[in-house]
Amino acid sequence: MADDIVYINVEDGLKRMMNNGKLFSKLLLKFKSDTSLGETEAAFARGDLESAKTSAHTLKGLAANLSLIELYNQVLELETQLKAGSFNADQMAIVKSVHAQTMIETDKVIEQYA
Repeated sequence: MADDIVYINVEDGLKRMMNNGKLFSKLLLKFKSDTSLGETEAAFARGDLESAKTSAHTLKGLAANLSLIELYNQVLELETQLKAGSFNADQMAIVKSVHAQTMIETDKVIEQYA
């Protein structure tokens, strides 16, 4: 992925938490155990686009609330495709890759503010 990709907008995330770094860290840690991606992937694999759309929507909301910018953007694209009735394995792969990198970046922020 390009170096200019913003995985976490820490400044915005902290602002959303009223500049409470410990709270931001705590919520990011809780996000790490979220199962929405796995649920989306499983529903996607079995062709259940409605369930995939629901769990993708949940993941998109979490990403938005925590300022996980690139994850939000990629899940938004996936959700848009699912709403249109598409089944795009390439976009699911992009979401998984971005999610993995977001987790790495999340660990750095958690360490900084814990």
